[in-house]
Amino acid sequence: MSVTAAPEVLTPTLRATGARARFWIIGIALIVLVGVVALATERGASTAASWLDPDSAAPDGTRALVEVLREQGVEVHLATSLNQMRSLVDAADSATVVLHDRDAVLDEDQRARFLRTTARLVVLEPGLAATADLAPAVGLAGNALDSEERLAAGCALPAAQRADEIRGSGFGYRILDASTGAVGCFANDDDIVALVEVPHDDRGLVLLGATSLLTNDEIALAGNAALALNLLGEDATLVWYVPGVDDLRAGEELPSILDLTATWVTPLAILALLVTIAAGVWRGRRFGPLVRERLPVIVRSSETMEGRARLYERANARLHALDALRMAALGRLAARVGLSRTASVDEIVAAVAALTGRSRSELGDLLVGALPNSDAELLRLSDELSRLEHDVARVTGAPPTR
Repeated sequence: MSVTAAPEVLTPTLRATGARARFWIIGIALIVLVGVVALATERGASTAASWLDPDSAAPDGTRALVEVLREQGVEVHLATSLNQMRSLVDAADSATVVLHDRDAVLDEDQRARFLRTTARLVVLEPGLAATADLAPAVGLAGNALDSEERLAAGCALPAAQRADEIRGSGFGYRILDASTGAVGCFANDDDIVALVEVPHDDRGLVLLGATSLLTNDEIALAGNAALALNLLGEDATLVWYVPGVDDLRAGEELPSILDLTATWVTPLAILALLVTIAAGVWRGRRFGPLVRERLPVIVRSSETMEGRARLYERANARLHALDALRMAALGRLAARVGLSRTASVDEIVAAVAALTGRSRSELGDLLVGALPNSDAELLRLSDELSRLEHDVARVTGAPPTR
């Protein structure tokens, strides 16, 4: 008893196709992941840039507050350098300066110059070093305030009393030395305050940690608007000072992208590049050198004829083969009897019948009507066409076409 081997399956299976496409699937997934990370980073950078921006209408911008101040007659100017801020203050009769050093650009000497400004000073969310330089009697308590909590004024500051209570998140502060005259307002249950006023010259210095109350998203909560408008709208001029590149020390270069990148990122990026190149070499398709196909210089017409005949035979296309013979014969017969190539079949049949003496019905059946039901019938009709052409050639005196 013989055992027949199972035929080999040449169609690739789903697992084989997935294995071959694994490299490209992983590559596309990595590209999508990089795009998502880049988009998230871009959105994060955009959010950081708009935070407390007086020109931003985003939820974390402060454009709504600035527009209301302008409607109340306050001139609001944006300054991006210490010198520009001092020039705007000197040109005003009375001014309030809001400092928002979000990128910690100012150093100790520049903060000391800021304190010498002859204006009422309001500092937004100063960090640890800035708090120590601007108000040594005040300590930073971290990001300890929540917008969900209502904080009562609890102090004699007029702007705070008009607001009564606020809701805002951000930095909180503790008064380390009350003998300096520092006053804290809007304290939570842990005695962490959202606002501190420190005596400074004759105008005072205010540290505001709960800065979210100034944003477009939260300005309408509780007494946030009342505090913001009374705190920043006391003078005819408001200078919103955000330190920029011009405040960097002369000769101090901006950190490059390599300086800001973690030390492990560069080796990892190089390794990933090498792995990608190696995977491309390993799994990439190699086309190889070009190969010239050797073809015969001359192909005989008989080979084409025999090939077409075999196709007709394989498809049992007897009528199609006979039609090809009839079309060729009609063209040659028209030329023999002096008709044009556009002559109709009836015209050719009439002319051939007049020359050969055959009946029109016989010629019509041979040239158009008869159907070959077998190979023998096809051969018989082919021979009849050949004899008809010989008869016409004999009558007209022209040599028969081979």
